Amino acid sequence: MQLIRSISAVALLLTVGAAGSLYARQERPKESQGKPAEQQQKQAQPQQQQRAQPAQQKQAQPQQHAQPAQQAQQKQAQPQQHAQPAQQAQQKQAQPQQHAQPAQQAQQKQAQPQQHAQPAQQAQQAAQQQQPQRTQQQATAWQQKKGWAPQGAWQAHSTWQEGGSQRWDSDHRTWAQRGGYGGSYIPQATFSLSFGMQHSFRMNGLPSMYMGYPRFAYGGYSFLLVDPYPGYWAAGWYDSDNLYITYDNGYYLYDSRYPGIGLAITVVL
Repeated sequence: MQLIRSISAVALLLTVGAAGSLYARQERPKESQGKPAEQQQKQAQPQQQQRAQPAQQKQAQPQQHAQPAQQAQQKQAQPQQHAQPAQQAQQKQAQPQQHAQPAQQAQQKQAQPQQHAQPAQQAQQAAQQQQPQRTQQQATAWQQKKGWAPQGAWQAHSTWQEGGSQRWDSDHRTWAQRGGYGGSYIPQATFSLSFGMQHSFRMNGLPSMYMGYPRFAYGGYSFLLVDPYPGYWAAGWYDSDNLYITYDNGYYLYDSRYPGIGLAITVVL
């Protein structure tokens, strides 16, 4: 009887324990079901964010790696930008040289007339140094027979007004056409001091007539104008214009107002 009672007690204990565990299982779901859905979402969000962050970091890393490459490209582009101002500076330095060229050409052009004038003066000096030696008696004889007026040359006139020619190109003669200069010469030292293109003068009055030709004085010498003057020259050219005397196998009178026209003259003894 005691054995039966013990078995019954054990069975009762097992039945009670099984019922308690069943009850506990039924209560737990109710507690979990009773929690709000928002709390469950909040608990789930940190886990999702933690999982998403590594992926985002992995995606962001290529962009970070791309930035150094862009910076390198920009650094490569910067020397070109710095090179441009240097090129512009070189161009600006070159421009003054270009502007300078026209200025040098203008100076050269201004210097050319002087360069052309120097050979003319040198030729006059050389010709003056090569003057033939002639005695005063020879020069006087040539003057008395009017050696400057061979056939076809300008002949003597009685008044100054008759000394002009409207056909000067055909009426005037060079000393070579007259057979050469046979009058008296001015010493070279004296000629260099008072005569030539660099020494101008004015007659300061109407020339007087001598042997049928106009006569004037300058530099301590007396001269005869044995060529006609162009009729288109101003009426008072002898008194208003700058005149000068040169030598080219004979003496010539020039008016600076009418360059290129030389009037043959001879020294009067």
